Amino acid sequence: MYLIFRCDCGRALYAKESVATRKCVCGKTLKVKERRIFKSVESVEDASYTIQQMQEENYGKTGFFTADSIKFHRRF
Repeated sequence: MYLIFRCDCGRALYAKESVATRKCVCGKTLKVKERRIFKSVESVEDASYTIQQMQEENYGKTGFFTADSIKFHRRF
């Protein structure tokens, strides 16, 4: 079983139910049992998909872009 929760920075994370702590990419170490659990899923694939959906709700479409598709505005 995997638990889905959020860090204080807003990033959605998942951890196995048996894990005590999880470190976010922002650097904060979170105690899983003290977090508000949004959802629990059976597989890591389901957890990953759920995280992607939650991140898209907050930050819009996620993904990678090629360098030629990004327009830069230089300020000097």
